[in-house]
Amino acid sequence: MDFSLTPEQELFAKTVRSWVDKECPKNVARDIEMQEFEYPFELWDKMSAAGFHAIGLPEELGGAGGDVLTQMILTRELARSLAGLTWIFGISSFCAKSINAFARQDVREELIPSLATGDIRVAISVTEPSGGTDLMGAMKTRAVEVPGGWRITGQKIWSTAAHVSDYLFLMARTSDSPDKAAHGVTLFLVPNPSDGLETRQIPKLGMRAVGSCEVFLDDVFVPDRYVVGEPGMGFYRMLSTLNNERIMVAALCTGILDAVLEDAVEHLNEREAFGRKIGSFQALQHFIADIAMWRQQAELLTYYAAWLSDQGRDCGIEANMAKVCASEYAGKAADHGIQMLGGMGYAAETNMQRYWRDARLYRIGPISNEMARNNIAESFGLPRSF
Repeated sequence: MDFSLTPEQELFAKTVRSWVDKECPKNVARDIEMQEFEYPFELWDKMSAAGFHAIGLPEELGGAGGDVLTQMILTRELARSLAGLTWIFGISSFCAKSINAFARQDVREELIPSLATGDIRVAISVTEPSGGTDLMGAMKTRAVEVPGGWRITGQKIWSTAAHVSDYLFLMARTSDSPDKAAHGVTLFLVPNPSDGLETRQIPKLGMRAVGSCEVFLDDVFVPDRYVVGEPGMGFYRMLSTLNNERIMVAALCTGILDAVLEDAVEHLNEREAFGRKIGSFQALQHFIADIAMWRQQAELLTYYAAWLSDQGRDCGIEANMAKVCASEYAGKAADHGIQMLGGMGYAAETNMQRYWRDARLYRIGPISNEMARNNIAESFGLPRSF
């Protein structure tokens, strides 16, 4: 068994790391994140110029090609500096892969080239205020068929970057199903702006400058051509791409582990107390050893899930395992990092507090770790728990 990256993948990782250190080092990322409601368009444009948005999209439509593992290497290297701000790249990347997989050919030909160049953005608008993880059971947003398209009314929440996106990748109920809540739900691409569409940013603990939004839809018209996949089958189309999002979260959290370990070791080698470098203190060395072991586990699980996805194999359980482990390890590591920095770990001028704030989200979304554990347990033949 070979657990190493190929020479090409190693070179790609080094190239991205050099780009990050030059174009968006940690001090710049920290300053961006502190501007809570200001989307970093300049950083988006730099990513566009670097070709990052094209990765994973077909070359015949202007993409750069590349497999899931390449996408995750990029996500990890970005997160080493950006932490949660990595979703500036990740959200539109995830949506682009879904559009490429399921949208009509004419829509693919219209949107994929512009997504690859970074000329347009797409945001996910799926979660509902009363639902959270109970996505299908709580689905109240409705779409009614009218001549030439659909009229959508409802509300979404936690739609990241919706306020600056050109389309919303949105799920709405189009028919009632007495037997199964997942039936009768349809995916749409909702142009933004549209009459009756409004977005509002939500103040939050971390991931500040990306912007997470409430979305309000009041009789918003969407043309037929922007139905993604077959009407009524949206949940099943979404399922096939959700694994990609969970692996991406795991890769992002692995990048946070990289950042915490790097910053902590640097601090322990510089800080002196009681007449010597604090890196010589056994308690702090154990923190470093724990973080290193957590990172190794997160990396292996993340890359294994990505590899399974690239092989076309079912990776749902592995994607959940990677997401749960990496998110919990990243949070614990950032907490250790704050402890090692002492009072300065609590200061906004250092990065540890930012890693900690960003990592906390990933135990909740895009699926709570509790729900992911339910899914893992059911794979061993246990009964459904909810």
